[in-house]
Amino acid sequence: MAKFVYSMQSVLNLKIKTENQSRMEFGAAQMRLNEELDKMDRLQKRLEDYMLQGEELQANVLDVQEILFNRNAVENVKAQIEDQKLNIEQAEKIVDEARLKLSKDMQERKMQETLRERAFQEYLQEEKDAEFKESDQRTSFTYGQKINKSR
Repeated sequence: MAKFVYSMQSVLNLKIKTENQSRMEFGAAQMRLNEELDKMDRLQKRLEDYMLQGEELQANVLDVQEILFNRNAVENVKAQIEDQKLNIEQAEKIVDEARLKLSKDMQERKMQETLRERAFQEYLQEEKDAEFKESDQRTSFTYGQKINKSR
């Protein structure tokens, strides 16, 4: 039995490499998004702290300078949060693009694997047919030899 050789194995190998690269890009994009979300959580925690500090300052201490500093800090953190929202949207867009690319690459790889499997099944059928033909020829030859000897 001859060895099966898929004529488009190089294309399949390329599709596998492309899919792996897309997987890595998707993972990196997802990590960046997670980092941006963590940054947003830290900013929101900082805002909460400033807000609590502001309430305490207004209730207990009547130091105008401290209250103004706190209000400026709150406004600054709110601006940072707005900027961070844009960063998160951009990171989400990159993740979505990477997800779509990965999905496309996975489909292409699966298609190549399906084609390879079909080619392998055809190869097995051809080998089976060739074996049957060879067996049939041997039987015919043997039968023909017996008939010639009996005459």
